Amino acid sequence: MQLLSPAVPTCASDCQATTSIETLNRSCFCISLDQSELRKQLEADLGLLGLPEAMLETHPHLFAAVPMFVSREHLQAMAGVVAAVEAVVATPHYSQTVLAWAPENAQFDPGPAGGLLGFDFHLGPAGPQLIEINTNPGGALLNTVLARAHRSCCAEVGGLAMEPMEADAVEQALFELFLTEWRLQRTDGAPSVLAIVDERPEQQYLYPEFLLYRELLKRHGIEALVCDPGELVRRAGRLWHGDQPIDFVYNRLTDFALEQPAQATLQQAYLAGEVVVSPHPRAHALYADKRNLTLLCDPAFLRATGVAASAAAALLAGIPRTEIMTPDNRDALWARRRQLFFKPAAGYGSKAAYRGDKLTRRVWEEMALGSYVAQALVAPSERSVAGTPEATSLKADLRCYAYAGQVMLVAARLYQGQTTNFRTPGGGFAPVFTQAEVSDASQ
Repeated sequence: MQLLSPAVPTCASDCQATTSIETLNRSCFCISLDQSELRKQLEADLGLLGLPEAMLETHPHLFAAVPMFVSREHLQAMAGVVAAVEAVVATPHYSQTVLAWAPENAQFDPGPAGGLLGFDFHLGPAGPQLIEINTNPGGALLNTVLARAHRSCCAEVGGLAMEPMEADAVEQALFELFLTEWRLQRTDGAPSVLAIVDERPEQQYLYPEFLLYRELLKRHGIEALVCDPGELVRRAGRLWHGDQPIDFVYNRLTDFALEQPAQATLQQAYLAGEVVVSPHPRAHALYADKRNLTLLCDPAFLRATGVAASAAAALLAGIPRTEIMTPDNRDALWARRRQLFFKPAAGYGSKAAYRGDKLTRRVWEEMALGSYVAQALVAPSERSVAGTPEATSLKADLRCYAYAGQVMLVAARLYQGQTTNFRTPGGGFAPVFTQAEVSDASQ
């Protein structure tokens, strides 16, 4: 089994950086993944002499063989939406509204902003459309490794840029993010020991990224370990893993509110201020509850927050209409279900999410027992890949990795099917390239 999708052939010699983005995504394979270089990068970053066999067996399509091309205009539009969301979240009217439907743990404000966020977009006819926001988004470090392993067969396309940061700068920014989160709660200094926590971490699909984070932190002098929450105990006013006191928990759990019994020890230490946790329940409530999107695309609500008209305009143009499913509107939503996508309010990873045109009556009735939002369907864009006798088009979505309203990295995910996955031949994470910025002096 391979860690990545097959290498692709180069394309015609008339492929140039000046070619339209749409044409590049249909026919350009001038930039492709150097599998040998990827292995070298992973081995170096993981501190391993050879890639674990388990990783080779379980991750056949983690990395796509080709990049995604995105126009600078669309990248700027996505960055505008990210900044606008941050502006709205900072308003009292917004926080009071969303915290009213949030779990009890979310009422506690420990200080940190809540870590890296993932803003997921589809490129629709009207431009980039934000379909959801995620806390603890996977893939940021994996994509920095991936970006270093892409090679171009021609100078013209090789001049395309990875925006807004290069791989080394992204790694440094991610490390500094941990320090910022720490200092928002502990004022100064740095954590001595950090635990990367998830249930059965070795069985998680993105476990390789946990190891990348561990090694990144160690290179900067912070001891890091990967563990299950059940391995943590409270003792003498601290959180411990074995005989190591834990200062900081990088939380990769999908129990966002820390409500399940397995998270009881971590929850207690978090609420007692015995450990810095990022992301935390409040961050998920403020950013990632799908019901929040119904407010971010509501003109009247945005006016009530008092945000600048430019921020409101960016959100209204960049978020498809989203509404909470209620007993009163269920019949109307069913009638126009083919134009909608349904998501659980606290969902993640496309679990229990449905395209309306795929819904059965049985599933529809089951959905009535949960909390769902209905979002106007925005079809993903496409990227041609090789690996079959003829090039195949895969769906693509874009993820902006951002902190405090600033985008650090943009990456694509290529896939087939209803939702994003890492099971598609030719698919997986893909770096994003755009036109090089032209300075005023050269215009």
